[in-house]
Amino acid sequence: MTTHTTRSFHFLIAVMVIVLDRAAKWAVVKNISLHDTIQVIPGFFRLTHVENRGAAFGIFADSPSEWKIAALVTFSIVALAIVSVLLWRNSHSMHTTGIGLALILGGAVGNLWDRLLSGRVVDFLLFYVGQYQWPAFNVADSAIVVGAGLLVVEILFGKSSSTANRPEKA
Repeated sequence: MTTHTTRSFHFLIAVMVIVLDRAAKWAVVKNISLHDTIQVIPGFFRLTHVENRGAAFGIFADSPSEWKIAALVTFSIVALAIVSVLLWRNSHSMHTTGIGLALILGGAVGNLWDRLLSGRVVDFLLFYVGQYQWPAFNVADSAIVVGAGLLVVEILFGKSSSTANRPEKA
């Protein structure tokens, strides 16, 4: 597979994440009033419409700082630039790293889009057991977490390039 084809594939993954994230957030905003929920699996999962003015999992959401949005947007843009460069430079093969970076890129753009337009991110997936719940999240967050997980798997279990390029002994 050529470098151009591989790059196209990786950026297509990122675009698909962005489109799915935008469509899901649009559907939630249009169909679920703010702070309302729809029970999907009783005792475990519901759709809810919340808006996160902070970073991941609501970190800094209650911060009164007037610089909060600017700092979050700046951090997102720097992260996007780094991920894009890594993806562009490492697009010579179809490996876990490229797919992980593509998922992170798509997720980061999806959340940055919200933050730039409204200063907050729409979250709607809520998992819980009894009184314990995971903070609400969205498709973009999911892509970022899966992408980061793929990078961790690649780091822990992938063959190093020096090992992979050595000829095997008979």
